[in-house]
Formats: sequence, C-alpha cells, structure tokens
Amino acid sequence: MLERLKRSLLEAPIYKRGDYNYFIHPITDGVPEVRPDLIREVVTHIIRTANLDVDKIVTIEAMGIHIGTALSLFTDIPLVIIRKRKYGLPGEIEVSQVTGYSKGELYLNGISPGDRVIVVDDVVSSGGTALATLEALKAAGAEVVDLVAVIERGKGVERLKSHGYTIKTMLRVDADERGVRILE
Repeated sequence: MLERLKRSLLEAPIYKRGDYNYFIHPITDGVPEVRPDLIREVVTHIIRTANLDVDKIVTIEAMGIHIGTALSLFTDIPLVIIRKRKYGLPGEIEVSQVTGYSKGELYLNGISPGDRVIVVDDVVSSGGTALATLEALKAAGAEVVDLVAVIERGKGVERLKSHGYTIKTMLRVDADERGVRILE
C-alpha cells in the first residue's frame, strides 16, 4: 500500500536548512514534478480511510492545494483554501501560524457556522499550521469531522493530541543527511 509514495520519499533529495534536514518531495514541495499517479494514490487512500460525510474540504496554501483539489474532483465536495493573504471579505477569520521554520497569518473564508469539514494537508511536523487551521475553523463555527496529513514528521501529531485533536497520517518519516527513512 502507498508504494509510489514510499518509493518517491526514499528517492527524495535532502536539503540542509541550518540544522534541519529538509527533504524535497512532490507532495510537500511541488518539485521536481507532481505526477498524476502519485496524487491519485494519495487521494485514493484518503477516500478509503477518511470520513467524507462533510460539506467542505479544507486545505492550507500552498502545498495542500493539489491534494485538496484532486480530492474535490474525485468526490464532488467543494474545496476551501486557507490563504496566506488577506482578502478582506465579510466574515474573514485571521489566525497566527507558527511552524518549525516560519510564522505568519492565515486567512479563512468560505466557511459557515455548522459546516462539516475535513482538513487535508501535505505534512504535519510541528503541528503549528494544523493548530492555526483548527482554531480558525472553530472560530467560524465549523465541525471538523476528520483531519488528514499525507506525511508525519516530528512531534506535530503529539502536539495535536495534547490539544485534544486526532489526526490520520499515511506515512511517518524522518530524514537525515543520508536520506528519508520511513518509520510507519
């Protein structure tokens, strides 16, 4: 199961960013190319394992967009993208995001009180983006039915659990200067 994803992760180049071994991958970075068979494998897995009894799919700019779009196309469920840019639309919700390597604001539009949503993202590492997203959805009055990330790395899942959230991940990985290791 998830053989394309596993193989592509094992082949991912490593980029050293300070002390952090950052892997470069089509799902998490959109480079070198995003192959349809890989996206299809990931989305098919989400369809098989997630609760899709929802009104909307929610994802985060930028690297959740290709996953959320494909999931929307397969399921006919509308997609809402949490953006990094303010649009100033009525009811826009702004939250602060702090990750392991950045911080900034996120902006949520298109969610109404009572909307049932699934949140999908490429990777959870520190949990900062997921927590900001969940905070915004709570402020909007949405019900988060499921939370899914393709890749788990670091302590983010534990951090989410400590805040009372459950997240489904497809693969747990780590990376060092030798490459990516799949921990499952």
